[in-house]
Order: sequence, then C-alpha cells, then structure tokens
Amino acid sequence: MGKLIDMRGEYKVPGGKLVAVDVEQQGGRLSRVAISGDFFLEPDEALDDINGALLGMPTTSSVVEMAEAITARLHSETQMIGFTPESVGIAVRRALGHATDWSDHTFDVIGPVSMDPRMHVALDEVLAAELAKGEIRPSLRIWDWDQPLVVIGSFQSYKNEIDDEGRARHGINVVRRITGGGAMFMEPGNCVTYSLVVPVSLVEGLSFERSYEFLDQWVLGALKELGVNARYVPLNDIASDKGKIAGAAQRRVTGGVVVHHVTMAYDIDADKMLEVLRIGREKMSDKGTKSANKRVDPLRSQTQMPRDEILASFLKHFESLYSTQRREYSEDELAKAKHLVETKFSSEEWTKRIP
Repeated sequence: MGKLIDMRGEYKVPGGKLVAVDVEQQGGRLSRVAISGDFFLEPDEALDDINGALLGMPTTSSVVEMAEAITARLHSETQMIGFTPESVGIAVRRALGHATDWSDHTFDVIGPVSMDPRMHVALDEVLAAELAKGEIRPSLRIWDWDQPLVVIGSFQSYKNEIDDEGRARHGINVVRRITGGGAMFMEPGNCVTYSLVVPVSLVEGLSFERSYEFLDQWVLGALKELGVNARYVPLNDIASDKGKIAGAAQRRVTGGVVVHHVTMAYDIDADKMLEVLRIGREKMSDKGTKSANKRVDPLRSQTQMPRDEILASFLKHFESLYSTQRREYSEDELAKAKHLVETKFSSEEWTKRIP
C-alpha cells in the first residue's frame, strides 16, 4: 500500500457558499473524505452520502466524474443549498493539487501604459506564451491606448460588424483579437479594459460559463466599493440595476493558460460608434438610443468618478485580495508584441480572415 497523505482544499462558490474538504489518499485512491463548509444541506445525513460517494475513487478522477458519483448516491429529495456536486469536486481536486486557488499564486499587476491599442491585443498572446513556459507569473493588467480602434472578436465577420465608410471617415482602424465575443469600440479614455492571464488550474472543473463569473468576482467587489451594485449576467456580461456595464471574452490557449479580458464602458460616443459598427445599430435601437449626442457612460454616470481614479481603485481592490507584485512590461515583451502587430494583427489576412 502507498503512503497515507492528508490534504485540504477549499472552493468558494461564486454567489454561494464555501466548500472545504479534508482528504487522505492511499495507493492512488481517496481513503478518507470529510466535507465541511457554511452551505446548507437537507437532510443532515446527506453529508455522509457525499463523503461516502467519493471514497475509493481514483485521485485522478475529474470534477465531472466526482459530481456524477455524488449525484448518483444522493436521494432525490436531497437539497444542496449554496453549493453543488461540482463544487465539491473542485474542492477535492484542489486538495489533491490538480486545481489551484487564488491564494496559490502571486500575480503580477501591470498598470495602464498608453500605447497603440493593437499592442495590447498582441500582449495578451505574448504574456500567455510566457506564462505557459513558466517564464512569468499570472497577471492582471490594465489597457490604455493612444488612438481609437475597433477590436472585433476572433470569430466575427468583418463586413457584418464594420461599416468601412464610417470607419474611414473617423480614421479608426480595426484589429481582430484572439478571443471570441463581440466588438469593442475604443477611443482614448472611453473604456476601462483589463486582462487576466492565468493558469487553467485556477478554473479547473469550471464550465466556460462559470469560469467567466469566477474570474470576475473580484471586480464585482471593486464596483461595489464604488457604489455600483453589479452582478454577472450569463454568459459574459456585467450589469447593474441601470443596465449593462461590461462584456467579457475568454480563451484557453495551448500550454494550459486562460486569457480573460473585460471591457467596461466609461463614456462612449454612441453616435460615432453607430457610424462605425453595423451590429451596434440594432443593439442600440433596442435601447432607444437614436437621437444625436447620446453617450454610453455607465461607469462615469454611476460612479461620478474620473476614469483614472476608477482604474486606481480597481487595482487597489485586487491587490487587497491577493498576493501581488507590481511590474512593468519588459523590453522583450514589448518587442515581441510589436513584431506580432506588424506580422499578424495589422495584416489583412488576419483581420479579415472571416470576411
């Protein structure tokens, strides 16, 4: 028999409760499982069923396999409130070292640096590659840019999204990013955009839908500090009682890395946006935004704060939650990003790969 090893893992369900688990493994199988937490469970004896369902399972079992085993053991009248079989599986995987928590990492924090916005699109790819090689830590970084740009999702049709006449009239370039999702209309100072580049172990066991909310829990707290009662709206929107604030995009790339970024509207010129984006016309017409001089400004109007103060507040909140270290982009990272802008992100072949 292999050596007995005792381990502990925790998982806080977004919008729910904490699930903790103490496990022992022996010979590659779970020999003891003890679930605890501030969740609610009816009837009481169902806790023994959950623990018993996992006993003897291989330590390599996936979250799905553990959740299925738990579900099969529980009676139909069992009520799990504030947690799920999947959340138990995630806690077990963390205890076994297959999944990680925020507290297992130190995050690089890179503040806003004004540059060609295409550089920020390229930096997502550069930093993801470096993290995959173990050359850097996970990171949170704020975008800032010195010229207008429309950033379209990886799978969007260029001609369906962009009015080329309007784009040319306003002197706005277009770049296609590596993540999916919708178009981002970006002018200096009109948005708040950040990127998280993290190991996939941080979202181990989470569906794509749940991983969006999980990675943005911190910013919901940051918005609350600013007086904005924000919530996540599946699949990838952040909204308040006054409407949509932000949209997220995500991609899991080769090497076990997740690129996740969010764009929040600070003070967008809706008229100009509607002249450049075709799809935006339908979305805005649904909201009754047809007259001149309309603006999309949820962050500015709901916080009454300058954009730079919002950025500083976001970073301060993130740094209060997790282990962090401030840094700047290295010369090598900027050089790699510039090369990608020149060879990929500025090319017609990439930008119009879906005409």
